[in-house]
Amino acid sequence: MKLTNYPDKTSFFFNHDIKTEVISEQLMERHYHDLFEIYYLESGSCNYFIDNKSYELVPGDIAIIPAGVIHNTLYKNSRYSRMLINCSARFIPAAVMPLLKSIRYLYRNGEIANDIYALLKQIESEYQSKKELSDEILACYMHMLFFMLVRHENLYDDTRIRNEYIENAVNFVQKNYSSPFISLSQTAKSFSVSPEHFSREFKKETGFGFCEYVNLLRLKRAEQLLKQNMKLSVTEISEKCGFNDSNYFSVKFKKMYGVSPKKMQQKLKENR
Repeated sequence: MKLTNYPDKTSFFFNHDIKTEVISEQLMERHYHDLFEIYYLESGSCNYFIDNKSYELVPGDIAIIPAGVIHNTLYKNSRYSRMLINCSARFIPAAVMPLLKSIRYLYRNGEIANDIYALLKQIESEYQSKKELSDEILACYMHMLFFMLVRHENLYDDTRIRNEYIENAVNFVQKNYSSPFISLSQTAKSFSVSPEHFSREFKKETGFGFCEYVNLLRLKRAEQLLKQNMKLSVTEISEKCGFNDSNYFSVKFKKMYGVSPKKMQQKLKENR
């Protein structure tokens, strides 16, 4: 897994991805980042794992993902088309931020679907034009989008049958990932299922392997500690995040962030 990085916190990114060939099963965009994300499914279907829950998206759905929230998409046996926006906080109206909590992560309202799509196409056109004042116009469009979403009721109702114990397991892992003793077998035993069954269901529901997800949570916390406390050594950070071996931690950290924790720490100190 490689973390998606952005050059600065005033960034705006738009991508319209269209897959015309039939794909078997494709896991995409497994990451978290410092920018807000708006994901619009234009056609096809996918599962979207956000924070601690998996959602089934249908055309017209919007996934709204705050900065720092772990997420991924899993497309199954389908052609698809989607629009993706990543933006900094300045593209989001201050009055809207507290209201987004009522939407949570998935937004569905067919009554304004056409209006949302038309606005997204305007955003796409302006983003591609890169004309004078495009940045300011994009900010206006984004404000309109967010105002539209919070003004109209979210009609999404999650009635599908799912593995509730996997959701509980994800919550358990999120609370206990810093323990060096957490393991697949131990967690499976806590939920009275076999490790093999638990592993399959965890992957199916979240898109992550169990150990992969635990490491992602640990590395995310390590990044936070590096930024928040310059006095902690790499070894101390490694231990606080649940890694028994600081060398293993450094290897995993560099693989995700493209730089060792020591070098990131040095760079942060230089910038301060």
